[in-house]
Amino acid sequence: MLTLVKEGDKGDIGPLQEYDRRVNSGILKDDEHQRGIIQNLQRLHDDLANYQAPPVRHPTVEALKPSKSILGSLFGRKNAAKGTIGPIPSNLPRGLYLYGDVGSGKTMLMDLFYDTLPKSVKSKTRIHFHNFMQDVHRRMHKMKLEHGNDIDAMPFVAAEIAEKGNVLCFDEFQCTDVADAMILRRLLEALMSHGVVLVTTSNRHPDELYKNGIQRESFIPAIELLKTRLHVINLDSPTDYRKVPRPESSVYHTPLDKDANPHAEKWFYYLGDPEDAGKPPRSETQMIWGREIHVPRVSGRCAWFTFDELIGQPTSAADFLELVRTYDAFIVTDIPGMTLRQRDLARRFITFIDAVYEARAKLVLTTEKPLEELFVSREEIQETVGSSEVAISIAGDSVSDADGIDRVKMSSLFSGEEEAFAFARALSRLSHMRSKEWVERGLDPGEQGGGQG
Repeated sequence: MLTLVKEGDKGDIGPLQEYDRRVNSGILKDDEHQRGIIQNLQRLHDDLANYQAPPVRHPTVEALKPSKSILGSLFGRKNAAKGTIGPIPSNLPRGLYLYGDVGSGKTMLMDLFYDTLPKSVKSKTRIHFHNFMQDVHRRMHKMKLEHGNDIDAMPFVAAEIAEKGNVLCFDEFQCTDVADAMILRRLLEALMSHGVVLVTTSNRHPDELYKNGIQRESFIPAIELLKTRLHVINLDSPTDYRKVPRPESSVYHTPLDKDANPHAEKWFYYLGDPEDAGKPPRSETQMIWGREIHVPRVSGRCAWFTFDELIGQPTSAADFLELVRTYDAFIVTDIPGMTLRQRDLARRFITFIDAVYEARAKLVLTTEKPLEELFVSREEIQETVGSSEVAISIAGDSVSDADGIDRVKMSSLFSGEEEAFAFARALSRLSHMRSKEWVERGLDPGEQGGGQG
């Protein structure tokens, strides 16, 4: 989103003044830890008030093409492109990297900073980091299609982006893709060379980004750049001001009834935006690689689907990964028991569970069958294993006892060892996600409701 700041904007009110106004009006609860963080926002606000970004210098396409030397051509090598990334201005204000768990107030703090940027900031851009990187890859791909694969598209793309924002605000900075990891250092450095000030939120410290990723060593310079050019601030606070009582369980075994979901309603209020309470839920449409995914009920960062709306559609792992980047909590109702005849639905649902678990999001389910019978019926287990006493229990943190799960794995219920393992892992993860520790982790300090990542 690009916003051109006009003369009439309230650029003279800083984050700290706006925070005090919201506290005094009862919108927010005063919090010492949060106030300390906002003082950092205020310092950057003051720096920006006295900062003039340099004019963006666009490199020519010719300068970005590789040059060939006689010696290089003999050995099939090409010299680097003549157009290089310039130095970072000495007067560039140091940006901010705000990290914390889901619900630590990242969105509220970014809103506060973005809405009170001083008048000296002529243009500002705020965008979800995942969407930003997709746009960067599209731009670079277009450049290579037009000018050949050998062109160094990065400086050109960075200049285009810098033209649109003196201050660039990222929501949910993360790196999960090797293609992103390989270009991020040069991209960030190129943006800074044009005088762009970066402010970003993230769920993790820079040192934890792209952990265990492919060729992570290529990403380390990007981490060091973030730590040296941005103030890294931990948002997590021991204070918990939640005013909405937490429902007792996050998994309910209930008859299928699309007209009555009292458990889901309670969780939707608890995990959603409290300002939405009593209002009809809104719907949203997410664009995922050119396809539309309809999200029927949304409150804050909480999304509510029926099983048919989410799993009964031709959704894929890519869809689920995009959804967990956009939402922090999910409610899935009317989940039927899945027998061998619904194997494809079971596999798709397990893929969704894995995506939610890896993203550390919250999950609430209403199911027709107990969890231990969710993916395969008791009758099928009995017929295949030859015992009516198959011990699959997720009452605790363990999925099952060893004998019971081994007998299921050896049965013909599963097409192979990997499928049996996925079944067991899904039950284990569902058990973990229904624990009090998982449900209450990272809930929003200082505000009612949750999901305000």
